Amino acid sequence: MSTFIHGANVQANGIRQHYLRYGGQDNGAKPVLLLIPGITSPAITWGFVAERLGEHFDTYVLDARGRGLSSSGPDLDYGTDACADDISAFAQALGLTHYHLAGHSMGARFAVRSAARNPAGLQSLVLIDPPVSGPGRREYPSKLPWYVDSIRLAVTGMDAQAMRAFCPTWTLEQLQLRAEWLHTCYEPAIVRAFNDFHDVDFHQDLPKLAVPTLLMVAGRGGVIQAGDEAEILDLNPAINIARVENAGHMIPWDDLEGFLATFGEFYDHPPTRTQRTA
Repeated sequence: MSTFIHGANVQANGIRQHYLRYGGQDNGAKPVLLLIPGITSPAITWGFVAERLGEHFDTYVLDARGRGLSSSGPDLDYGTDACADDISAFAQALGLTHYHLAGHSMGARFAVRSAARNPAGLQSLVLIDPPVSGPGRREYPSKLPWYVDSIRLAVTGMDAQAMRAFCPTWTLEQLQLRAEWLHTCYEPAIVRAFNDFHDVDFHQDLPKLAVPTLLMVAGRGGVIQAGDEAEILDLNPAINIARVENAGHMIPWDDLEGFLATFGEFYDHPPTRTQRTA
């Protein structure tokens, strides 16, 4: 049975924020989880993950500004601070006084910044393979043209087979969904986020984290290396680090069960239906 409840919009931090909600049918018995996707991942592309997380959490998957059905256009600020402040404003607008926060890639960078700037109500943090690039550091492995070229093709209209050139290991269903929704990713928002990967220091906020934090590392991603893990632990020894060995950067796409198991171990929740009913 699906855990999907609805999609909706809320006015928060001066913009329209669109979200998809999963797992909240229990009248408040489940803990609240906010999930922030990556740089070119509208909320709907995380639906297959949120369906499963919704078994244990009242899960809200957000469209970051400039993506999906949230506000977009040339007049918005797409910088890291503005996008981080969207998260706490979203929680406040919906009256979510206590919540857990997870972000993937760009979303993890927004999440850690939100945790440092707006910690009220935050109970835990999961950082899923965040780019650790920044001033004076090695570049993020992916290159900007990969994003821009695919977005421009999506704007004109592209099918799953055309998308396969950019995501060769994805399933047909995953390719179809990305081809359908990638045109909603506003190119200037993506360019600003990519540039912020290199211009904004991810590490600056790690010592400020005051809630239980998991850093989930893709074993085959190449984004976070052993030296990065050591530096992160030096900055905040309380951070839990777990590797999903058989996954690239898009961890749930490569190993959904490994992702859920790692997520579940951190929260001490059984990650699968089979384990939950055993």
